[in-house]
Amino acid sequence: MVVKIREWRTSDAVDLAAALSNKNVLDNLRDGLPYPYTETDGLEFINAMLSADKNDTFSFAITVDDKTIGSIGAFRRGNIHRLTAEMGYYIAEEYWGRGIASEAVKMTCDHVFENSDIIRIFAEPFAYNTASCRVLEKAGFRFEGILRQNAVKNGKLLDMKMYSLIRDDR
Repeated sequence: MVVKIREWRTSDAVDLAAALSNKNVLDNLRDGLPYPYTETDGLEFINAMLSADKNDTFSFAITVDDKTIGSIGAFRRGNIHRLTAEMGYYIAEEYWGRGIASEAVKMTCDHVFENSDIIRIFAEPFAYNTASCRVLEKAGFRFEGILRQNAVKNGKLLDMKMYSLIRDDR
């Protein structure tokens, strides 16, 4: 099994639609994604990522043996947080629990730190999402604290956890 991250291709829209048309995946992501997620939705996302400023948006397809199975990105914050990026990621449910996301997180962080002036990457998984928290821990992120009642998802008020990786931590 060869895990890679790479630039998006419009042909990835089919695999993206398959991964995101799963409520188990969507339940762990922020709101705003349509359900079911269509190939057209995937094309719109991919085109937006391909046209984004490469110094502010670091967005990649996650692939296993050349098949797109998910998405990962780090997005520069603004103003006083301009040297910080927020990371988000997901993979198709059938690939959960294999260490793929942790590898993709490591590769993406290496890319961001080596190709930008970003010094801090953070992520805020839902506190109940122990698998996502473990992904970050395996990738070298440090737990910084609980963001109490920080989100509303599926009608529930949820805590989130704050994790970060500093360029000098690697």
